[in-house]
Amino acid sequence: MNKMNNRVAITALLLAVALYGLPPPAAAQSVTVTVNGSTVSFDQPPIERAGRVFVPLRGVFERLGATVVYASGLINATGNGRNISLHIGSTNATVNGQPVTIDVAPFLVGPRTLVPLRFVAQALGATVNWNAANRTVAIYSSGGGGGGGGVNPAPPPPPSAGARLVGRIPEANSVTPATQPSVSAQFSEAVDPNSLRIYFDNRDVTSQSYANATSFNFTPQYSVPAGTHNVRVTGTTTAGVSFSRGWSFTSTAGVTNYINSISPGPGSRVGGSFLLTGRTAPGSTVTVTATGQALLGHIFSIGTGTFHDQTMADGNGFFTLQVSVNAVPGGNVQVLIQSLAPNGASTSRTVNYPS
Repeated sequence: MNKMNNRVAITALLLAVALYGLPPPAAAQSVTVTVNGSTVSFDQPPIERAGRVFVPLRGVFERLGATVVYASGLINATGNGRNISLHIGSTNATVNGQPVTIDVAPFLVGPRTLVPLRFVAQALGATVNWNAANRTVAIYSSGGGGGGGGVNPAPPPPPSAGARLVGRIPEANSVTPATQPSVSAQFSEAVDPNSLRIYFDNRDVTSQSYANATSFNFTPQYSVPAGTHNVRVTGTTTAGVSFSRGWSFTSTAGVTNYINSISPGPGSRVGGSFLLTGRTAPGSTVTVTATGQALLGHIFSIGTGTFHDQTMADGNGFFTLQVSVNAVPGGNVQVLIQSLAPNGASTSRTVNYPS
């Protein structure tokens, strides 16, 4: 019996020595966060989850001048004229009242609430850059940030840092009549496809997109409403440089054309030269024909000259054209405005001005 006890004791001793001699388990490599060049200290260290960095609720955002209110799992951050709302365990969020889907939900670690750093910082108007080499998240607020401790903030990286989007479809600030526009672009340098996040109108559509190291493509599986649409792409190049790029375009899908907001207003007195402005469907071709008229003997109307020209409405539908016609005092200038939208919808309006 004593021999068995001795064997057990010796075995336990050898096992303890072996375990003691082993190196401790490797700790997860920490992430450093800086705001306007100053390192932020946390009582709960940042955590990586699903490729995203999460930080305690108040640590960074109060440094960005935001006020944070938390109650019953609902998080509200307000700053720089913006408001962001998130909910523990939910990927549904709002930015300035508009619904947004985030890829990873906020969560709790003990008494601490952790939120996705990049999403909230960018939603508050800050620039976020990830340096994979030293695992540092650098945040630059638009106004230098609150609580910089008197340290001059480091300047943000130049706009050319990271990949640029080239060959964008639809082109930036262009107008398309498509109800399901194909959205695509190429990268100016190779990127890590696994790092890419693609957003359409602030909605994460990465899982619905095709992407590789050189380009991406997304086609909505629903009819987009008429109006301005925004595309944003974030990721990291193969060299480890983070980037965030985007552009916007206008869809006229389903738009019936119109002409309004005409100036000078109908019935206004004009001379032989005046600036005609108005609003129509974005991207429309606007044709203006103006005819000067005079009364002969206060009985017969005769033409005194004609003006004819075209212009294009901008992305918001505004058009401007300088009209020049032989206007006779006491006569009349009749203006015919015709508008042809990119989707083929046309309309016209006639306006009379005393001269």
